Amino acid sequence: MRALTGSEVLVENKLFATLDTTVRGLQPETKPRVLVSDTVGFIKKLPHDLVASFRSTLAEALEASLLLFVVDASDPACESQLEVSRNVLREIGAEAVPSRLLYNKIDRVTEADRAALRARQPDAILLSAMSPKDVAALRETIIAFFEAAMVEDQLVLPYAKQGLLSDVYENARVLSEDYGTTGRIMKVRGLPGAITRLRRTLAAL
Repeated sequence: MRALTGSEVLVENKLFATLDTTVRGLQPETKPRVLVSDTVGFIKKLPHDLVASFRSTLAEALEASLLLFVVDASDPACESQLEVSRNVLREIGAEAVPSRLLYNKIDRVTEADRAALRARQPDAILLSAMSPKDVAALRETIIAFFEAAMVEDQLVLPYAKQGLLSDVYENARVLSEDYGTTGRIMKVRGLPGAITRLRRTLAAL
């Protein structure tokens, strides 16, 4: 999270160090912005008094465009921990959300174990968050995912509502601008959902 967003989020090797979802923007910033959300960790047999806290943050996974499963490759129990995470997400109906499997701390794993990981999970990304090169590659993978899902469209922003211009730039990449009789004509590129929301906002004016 720190490496991808350049933020000083809490890092502590302790259960329940954080119970709230942390959201930061991917850095260097993209257009439109990509927000990275760090959920609470998953454990077996969650205490009942913490279920409500976990459920409220896990619900955000349903609204995510992409899920990243971050696994400690150096932990002997990493496979069972991964299965716990997948089971929890399956229970809330998030198994349909696109995902990528990341094995972190690969610098602490022997070459033989790396080969075994690659054989067992050929589509997984092996990396070390301590390596700027690995983090940069992960960032490009994330950006490529969103780029592949983007569409181009044309929006007309009425001259009387130019205050919404920042909303357009925040939620889409503006490829070109022209000026018509009723407003600013903008060719944009963005995620289908974002474009739809912008269209609804402009149509409601």
